[in-house]
Amino acid sequence: MNDYLIKATAYNGFVRAYAVQSTQTVEEARRRQDTWATASAALGRTMTIGAMMGAMQKGDDIVTLKIEGDGPMGAIIVDSRANGDVRGYVINPHVDFDLNAQGKLDVARAVGINGQVSVVKDTGLKDKFTGQVPITSGEISEDLTYYFAHSEQIPSAVGAGVLVNPDHTIAASGGFIVQVMPGADDDVVSSLEEQISLFPPISQLVSEGRTPEEILEKLLGDKSLKIHDHMPIQFNCHCSKERVQQAIIGLGAEEIEAMIQEDHGAEATCHFCNETYHFTETELEALKQSINQS
Repeated sequence: MNDYLIKATAYNGFVRAYAVQSTQTVEEARRRQDTWATASAALGRTMTIGAMMGAMQKGDDIVTLKIEGDGPMGAIIVDSRANGDVRGYVINPHVDFDLNAQGKLDVARAVGINGQVSVVKDTGLKDKFTGQVPITSGEISEDLTYYFAHSEQIPSAVGAGVLVNPDHTIAASGGFIVQVMPGADDDVVSSLEEQISLFPPISQLVSEGRTPEEILEKLLGDKSLKIHDHMPIQFNCHCSKERVQQAIIGLGAEEIEAMIQEDHGAEATCHFCNETYHFTETELEALKQSINQS
């Protein structure tokens, strides 16, 4: 089954909900980044939540989610778009530990419990929305729950989970975001809190073959649940040789000449997809000439 995401409402519109299956998307990121198990779980959780945050946007809006803790993995960076495209990477992909006391991958140890969660929303306008909160647990889901409550003032429950096979491939990945809208009464909040407290691990449900629809049905029951949208999600990097070329031009003619004389060419690798772009001396000379002629 291809990865996809659903948008829904419940409790007569007072609750907004998202659920996603992201197994293939996270596996593609793992393959490109060569992440080890614990790093895969951290990256996968962040990409899963990032995909849902991207789906909250419109048009060509881009959401950049960065979790930068003091753990050995370093920062996690995820970009997502309203059309379901998502990409991500970690600074140090080769991080893995024994399971934690709960028998789960020790994501908090990899991420660290001191640091910041930042979200940048690029809507194409001059000013970008930026929100920032401290890391609260390093478990990703709890950190984004705190972000929504304190930076966007939206009471939310965020869940994401990743199961990793013994060979480090991704067995299952998925997540949900449930948000309480203004005007909801205390009974709605109490009911949600009870259902979420009894909810099984999301990765377990995905590994059992539960769809995003079934996940929300189990989480929210029959509280007037309505599915409003269904959209594919996928790993998709928007890098290209043309974009790298423009970046090289931005360095200026003098720097390009140094590349020609000292390195006899240039290459650049995209952090997100690990695609490497090569430029020959002839190509660099043409870029330098384009600057001189402008």
